[in-house]
Formats: sequence, structure tokens, C-alpha cells
Amino acid sequence: MNIQQALALRGEPESYERQENAWLLEHITKIDSFDLVMKKDKELTAEQEQAYREAIARIEAGEPLAYVTGSQPFWTLDLKVTSDTLVPRPDTEVLVETVLKLELPEDARVVDLGTGTGAIALSLASERPNWSLTATDIYEPTLEVAKFNAEQHDLDQVQFVLGSWLKPFGRQFFDVIVSNPPYIDPADEHMHNLATEPQRALISDKKGLADLEQIILQAKKHLTVEGWVVLEHGYDQADAVQHLFRQAGYKKVRTVKDYGGNDRVTLAQWPH
Repeated sequence: MNIQQALALRGEPESYERQENAWLLEHITKIDSFDLVMKKDKELTAEQEQAYREAIARIEAGEPLAYVTGSQPFWTLDLKVTSDTLVPRPDTEVLVETVLKLELPEDARVVDLGTGTGAIALSLASERPNWSLTATDIYEPTLEVAKFNAEQHDLDQVQFVLGSWLKPFGRQFFDVIVSNPPYIDPADEHMHNLATEPQRALISDKKGLADLEQIILQAKKHLTVEGWVVLEHGYDQADAVQHLFRQAGYKKVRTVKDYGGNDRVTLAQWPH
């Protein structure tokens, strides 16, 4: 099988499936996906063809491409991904952008709760080397993946803490508390599309709002004056999250849309 035949194995020309095929071949052959067409007549080795067919089968069985290749691009970083982590989504980059636009001290203290691969904390660290960043997760194997990603990108200013939301922090204060927590209603019909990803990182009680509410309430005891909480949530949860913030006494509550035009990130400031 040559590269041209391998690319055509699945999907219509110009389809997303074909793009996934190209990414898989790049991963297996180490030929840049942009160069594959120029090398279309190159024959795959028997080992490469077998690896490619097995990878296609895993994707067609519902596994995300990132689990098959073991990595996922996010922001300017390439992040290791395992079955212990969610696959970072492009929409979460909106959360990173939102934090970077805030007026914060030069040496801001920021915590990323439920960090997963470390995507948010490491992206912020890569842009703001003077910030003091902490990343938490409740599940140790997940935290190990985030630590690995920090080492790979030489982001040694990020600290890692095992624990649930803000419970490990005693009397520590932060200028920004950021999180992409579980926010999917257990009854959501889309859950079957996410069957291969860790459910604990996706599902939350109270129609998906339980963890968002916990963070909003716990954050009050850990924010500096005029500190911010910035949260990712479901496309239909903005009103509910805004209500939780206002009910808890926060000010300057607003929602930011993702690249698809859906409500995705809500932030609020702790008053004087």
C-alpha cells in the first residue's frame, strides 16, 4: 500500500476523515502531513501498514484520534494524552484567551482546577513566565500526565497539587481561579459520543452544575480582592452559571462565546 492508497482508505476527498488519515500517517511515517501528497507513491512498510490499519479500526470503533496517536495540539503546545485524561478541545483555548486579556499583576497567582493534561495551566505559563501557576487534579495518573507535559515544554514554574478543587489550599489566595470542570448532565444524549473518555471528567450532578457551583462557592475564600473566577461550561448553561455567581456575591459577571458562537466561558470578579 502506498501513501495515496492509505489516504483514500476512509472518507471522501476533502472530508475530515481524510484529514485524520493524514494525521495518522504523519504519526506513523514521521512525514509531515503537508508533504504526504508529494510523496504519494511512497510504499508503506508492512509494519507501517499494519499500524495504520489498526489505528483506523480504533478510530472507527469510537476512540478519539488523540488517544490513538498519544498527543493533541493545544494553544502552541503539543500535549501527551492518555485514557486517564480528556482530549483538550479547541473551545477551551477561549478560556486561555479570556484569562490572558484580564488586567492582572505582573506576578499573578493563578490556579487551574482539574487540570487534566495541563492544557490551561501550561498554555498560560507559556505566555506569562512571571506568573505563579498551580495545577490540580483529583486523580494521580492524570496529574502525572500534566507533569510530563510541563517537563516536555520546560514549564517548570507550574506547581502540581493532588486534591479536589480548592480543598488542598488552606489559606492560600489567588488572583485567578480557572477551571474546565465536569459540566455534562448525566442524562445528556451526547454522552454516547464520549464513551471512551473518562466519565469522572465529564459528568456532574444537578444537571451538570454541581462542580461549577462548588468551585464558585469555594473560590470566595481563596480570591484576592478583585480576583477572578473563569469557568468553562456547556453551551446552554451560561444563564445558570451567571445566576450562581451573582447569588454568591460576585460582580462583573459576563459570558464569552467560543469559536462556534456558543456561550462557553463565564467569568466574574470578587468585589472590594
